[in-house]
Amino acid sequence: MTTKIKHTLNQDEWERICRRCGRCCLLKLQDEETDEIYYTNVICRYYDIEHQLCTVYDRRCSLVPACLKLTPQNVDKLPWMPKVCAYRQLFDKDYKAKELKTLAGRVVSEALVKDKDLENHIVDWDDV
Repeated sequence: MTTKIKHTLNQDEWERICRRCGRCCLLKLQDEETDEIYYTNVICRYYDIEHQLCTVYDRRCSLVPACLKLTPQNVDKLPWMPKVCAYRQLFDKDYKAKELKTLAGRVVSEALVKDKDLENHIVDWDDV
């Protein structure tokens, strides 16, 4: 990401880059030995799949300690960022924008899944 972009976007411009796809809200597992990231089809309990938005957006980081606020300073340093994330276009010269398939019908709320069952929900989708 260029320094110019980091310093010229205001908060509203930054937020408008997001396509609200929910992929960053998918629960992920990380292999402790290899650090490999595995996506699951389990989505944060606060993500409204029908309206494609976080229902507690302004309080998300306090309600979900693992939720991280994406900023121009950190977005390119996060190993779990979905490869289809629109923010990636700002720093990844190989980024290819894709038409995204909806997550509707492909995900389940974390409220319905026990933590110990997350491994049973690992997916290998080409659009995460």
